[in-house]
Amino acid sequence: MKTKIFIVDDHYMVIEGIRSLLQKEKNIEWIGHAMNAASCLAFLKQQQPDIILMDVSLPDMSGIELCKEVKQNYPFVFVLGLSTFNQQSIIRNMTDNGASGYILKNATQKELLEAIFAVRQGKTYLSFEAATTLKKNEDKTPIITRREKEVLQLVAEGLTNAEIAERLFISVPTVNTHRKSLIEKFDAANTAALINKAGKTGIL
Repeated sequence: MKTKIFIVDDHYMVIEGIRSLLQKEKNIEWIGHAMNAASCLAFLKQQQPDIILMDVSLPDMSGIELCKEVKQNYPFVFVLGLSTFNQQSIIRNMTDNGASGYILKNATQKELLEAIFAVRQGKTYLSFEAATTLKKNEDKTPIITRREKEVLQLVAEGLTNAEIAERLFISVPTVNTHRKSLIEKFDAANTAALINKAGKTGIL
């Protein structure tokens, strides 16, 4: 039985490039593409592929949000994240929201096929570069300053920037700078992810 593939990407050259890599494969059936999240969701109401190759950056919704929605509504459709971004927080967010794998757009035909067939069998597939990025950062505890730790603890308590500024006798822009620095150091996508990661390292 052929594996039905659908791609969601807002760059037509990427779509055509991947289609050309897959079109001669006997075990793969290309059933279409969408250039935004809305078109993808509309297509899924009509028919479902086995695997969606899903870009992380889309014009109307992030691939992370789209992946979550697809998996909620169509749990038997596998999602393979597709991106130029080799960033730990993005890879984690995609897999945490239901993606069965993550590959970069510079993947070879061999790697793309390996990813498709691994995911089709219910396995998780990370490209070599993505897997290396995750492994490299797994045991890395960020070094933060005493003031950053104070800000982090108050952020975890749910205080706003204005309340933190008042508590620590510093300006709101300074608090904002510390918050941004913490998010970068922990490679977090947002404040909730920052608190989660800080908790796992034992800093909080």
